[in-house]
Amino acid sequence: MLRGERQEMPDLSASCLIPSLNPKTVRAWRAFDPLGGERSICRGRNQAMPQPEKPALNVPTPDETRLVTLDIDGPVATIVLNRPEKRNALSLSVIERLRACFAELPASVRVAIVAGAGPHFSAGLDLSELSDADTADGLQHSFAWYEVFSKIQFGRVPVIGVLQGAVVGGGLELASCLHVRIAEESAYFALPEGQRGIFVGGGGSVRLPRLIGVARMMDMMLTGRVYSATEGSSYGFAQYLVEAGASMTKAMELAGKIASNAPLTNFAVLQALPMIAEANPQTGLLMESLMATVAQSDQEAKRRIRAFLDHKTAKVKPT
Repeated sequence: MLRGERQEMPDLSASCLIPSLNPKTVRAWRAFDPLGGERSICRGRNQAMPQPEKPALNVPTPDETRLVTLDIDGPVATIVLNRPEKRNALSLSVIERLRACFAELPASVRVAIVAGAGPHFSAGLDLSELSDADTADGLQHSFAWYEVFSKIQFGRVPVIGVLQGAVVGGGLELASCLHVRIAEESAYFALPEGQRGIFVGGGGSVRLPRLIGVARMMDMMLTGRVYSATEGSSYGFAQYLVEAGASMTKAMELAGKIASNAPLTNFAVLQALPMIAEANPQTGLLMESLMATVAQSDQEAKRRIRAFLDHKTAKVKPT
């Protein structure tokens, strides 16, 4: 090659080795492309994609916006899975609308509640999406879930889950990325992937063992064991157990307490605490000391400490 001549480098992007996806998955996955447009799933190429038969999910149709509803009341946002006729099964359209709802939260919102319309929280993955999916489709499908659930778990606001009826498969995976979970007496927890011939694909194998232990998760998947709400609240599926119809009232009560916290403390709990818990002890202690220093240096913390020292706030008492 002559000096000064430009050499064309081959595209070695790993994503370019993935086979072409079927149009249904391409339309759904395009919503998760932060660059938008009609780019290829392969980020290394700018080849044009065929025009979808319906609008891409980042320009939702009226029917799609109803899949997940958003209501804001002061500092509290209530996000509701709204497919009661399907037991709130999680399709890619639902996952995308869930992402959009959290992305749309104004700065005034300081806590969110996630619930399911009807008698069930969520019966999990919409299995109809797997009927004609190939290997590449399955990978992209899981990564779409991972992106949204991670943004919820490590997002700006604490999230409370209101659980009733079926909290099954992907519904349990969604619940596991929420920070506080309230189970009504009707709630039941299961992972039927073994009986369906599939495997968890929404982050459950990472999050659930941290809540309930590897052995319990293995038992659920191998035997189809179903846990009741009472058992679930004892084993870590939920932190609160309430009577039928009382979960939203409890959620609003807890939301009020969370919203009243210092914002920087809530940030530390969501962002720093999980990292500290996973770190080796010495690293964790150093991270804790740094976060504690940052938090107590905040003007809001100084104001609250001064109010306590001046006996303007109540001391902690058992309830």
